[in-house]
Amino acid sequence: MIKHNCHDSKITPMTQKKHPTPPQIISNDVVAKSRLFTVESLELKFSNNEERQYERIRGGGRGAVMIVPITADNEMLLVREYCAGTNDYQLGFPKGLIDPGETPQQAANRELKEEVGFGAEFFEPLKVVSMAPSYFNATMHILFAKQLYPQTLPGDEPEPLVVVKWPLTDWQSLLEQEDFTEARSVAALLLLNKYLASGAANE
Repeated sequence: MIKHNCHDSKITPMTQKKHPTPPQIISNDVVAKSRLFTVESLELKFSNNEERQYERIRGGGRGAVMIVPITADNEMLLVREYCAGTNDYQLGFPKGLIDPGETPQQAANRELKEEVGFGAEFFEPLKVVSMAPSYFNATMHILFAKQLYPQTLPGDEPEPLVVVKWPLTDWQSLLEQEDFTEARSVAALLLLNKYLASGAANE
């Protein structure tokens, strides 16, 4: 029987920074594979000798980027695009996979040109986040971008993306939008607000 991928937890003091050694992988079988993902079934043995079966999804391994671009008029640039997982259109920040040989900053600049028609002279990494780590091995680099300049590159989207400008001073109302629900975009917005509030952007 496959159980939930979050192991049973106990409350520990805040001084405990790390968990014990990860469980031993007894077996690892590929149960499905597609163009983008590989689904694996793992037999795990934990440090207390408990054995469990987990499933996980592995991506390409290079990760992805999400960019929060700010114009000279202090407007954030977002895109509204179709999301197959929810079969709906979602509002969020530009994002995409890191191509072979690219750094996160290079991937971010390329994605900006493909999705919103701008490049950026300045990038600041805000945080590397995981995505559903109980099931998925992928990570995403969230970056703040400014000093934009117009430049376009052809993208791989099946239809033109709708670019939405949002005043930075009105960022809190963005959280109230019904189509702004993607967790990584919400995290990116809050990380940006923390970064700007620290005054680091003016240094």
